[in-house]
Amino acid sequence: MKDSEIVKLFLDRDESAPAEAEKQYGGYCLYIARNVLRDERDAEECLNDALLAAWESIPPNQPDNLKLYLAKLVHEAALDRWRRNNAQKRRPDSLASFDEIGELVADCGAETALSELELSQLISDFLRSQGETERNVFIRRYWYYDSVGAICRRYGFGRSKVKMMLKRTRDSLAEYLRKEGHYGF
Repeated sequence: MKDSEIVKLFLDRDESAPAEAEKQYGGYCLYIARNVLRDERDAEECLNDALLAAWESIPPNQPDNLKLYLAKLVHEAALDRWRRNNAQKRRPDSLASFDEIGELVADCGAETALSELELSQLISDFLRSQGETERNVFIRRYWYYDSVGAICRRYGFGRSKVKMMLKRTRDSLAEYLRKEGHYGF
């Protein structure tokens, strides 16, 4: 079933819409949630939360790309769940990426009252200016929360190369945000 057909089911309030969305993109969404949470049951609950959020938000929203729309919803649900689960715990190494980029993004928003949408657009524009490999490695780490080891296996790189690539891209992003006037240091 095409995205437009599934979105139409949501718009028509057809109760089969969440099931069709799950059939089409459930595996993809679970992959995102698993990488954030590292727990199958929590990931499945986040998928269900994302499908409910889609049900509640379509209409009025009419996403052109349902896959990305659901990915954003499940990503947000997984991050919320992770924060609740880890409120009093130390962060596991697998989610060190929060530490790596969290300060950069938090400082940017705090200093300039930059909206999430504006920040997302700036990061997207920045990533389009990067080489394909750097962009893909950055997205694997900070969107999908892949571990450095998983990125190494995917691209055939050593750990030091991946870590250096991520550091250089973060530094370039910080510089880009400074030049755009949206990063306070």
